Amino acid sequence: MRLGVLDIGSNTVHLLVADARPGGRPLATTSQRTVLRLMRYLTPEGAISAEGVSALVRAVIESRRVAAEEGVDELLATATSAVREAANGADVIARIEDALGQPLQVLGGETEARFTFLAVRRWFGWSAGQILLFDIGGGSLEIASGADELPDAAASVPLGAGRMTIEYLPQDPPSADQIDTLRRHAARTLAPVTERFSSEPRPDHVVGSSKAIRSLAKLAGYPVPGWSGIERMVLPRRELKAWIPRLARIPAEARQELPGITPDRTFQIVAGAVVLHQTMKAMDVEELEVSPWALREGVLLRYIESLTWG
Repeated sequence: MRLGVLDIGSNTVHLLVADARPGGRPLATTSQRTVLRLMRYLTPEGAISAEGVSALVRAVIESRRVAAEEGVDELLATATSAVREAANGADVIARIEDALGQPLQVLGGETEARFTFLAVRRWFGWSAGQILLFDIGGGSLEIASGADELPDAAASVPLGAGRMTIEYLPQDPPSADQIDTLRRHAARTLAPVTERFSSEPRPDHVVGSSKAIRSLAKLAGYPVPGWSGIERMVLPRRELKAWIPRLARIPAEARQELPGITPDRTFQIVAGAVVLHQTMKAMDVEELEVSPWALREGVLLRYIESLTWG
């Protein structure tokens, strides 16, 4: 069966099409992405502007067209923090559902963390033991920890790379003072989360699963010995810290010339790096491994599991 997962996030509208069967590994066939950066369209009141809603609806219609062309049997449509938290979220959801012709599943922050954790667990396997997960989206940062398929602890905080860029790094390139202000804000926001996770067992693997983290790993990380490709990359905290001032000095339009920094991440990669470094520091993590599977794969896996068990 051919499944599609439509992830309406804060930065992109991303369609993943995969062939799947109960008990089997899903095989991706198509990935189609529209870059929106919805945070740019937020009004002072916290609503998505009319221009932003129109851009979002156009991207959803295009994704629906691609899904039909690819012969998708079932489209699983989800939305995360940008839509969830918008002041006019209910109206935006109605517009999206009208464009889709079907209901939209709006994920809460902890649910998002749990879906992503499931994908990471399946990728690394049971032998990985205790996993600590970081996932940085455009609007929020998800953290989860556990030794099973579902985490024992999960949290979502509003430290997404797009949100932090708009609120703390509006200048291009940002100043050192702006970077320091963002770092202090991240530290304050993470303090209660760190306290909550302090009772969790020490992780056997610390994993980062978002596109921002994969980009930073390509820039500042290294492959696991004996492996090649992003699936086996490691990102040390020390190297990440060293890259932050270098990234901050480069204008956004020039960052895409760096290894791993794609055009859709140039504006928010500095904020993503600051938040990730502060998270690693707060949680006493020296390095993390990269997972190519994240939220979309988690949604896909959960749906396949529902078919298996009925």
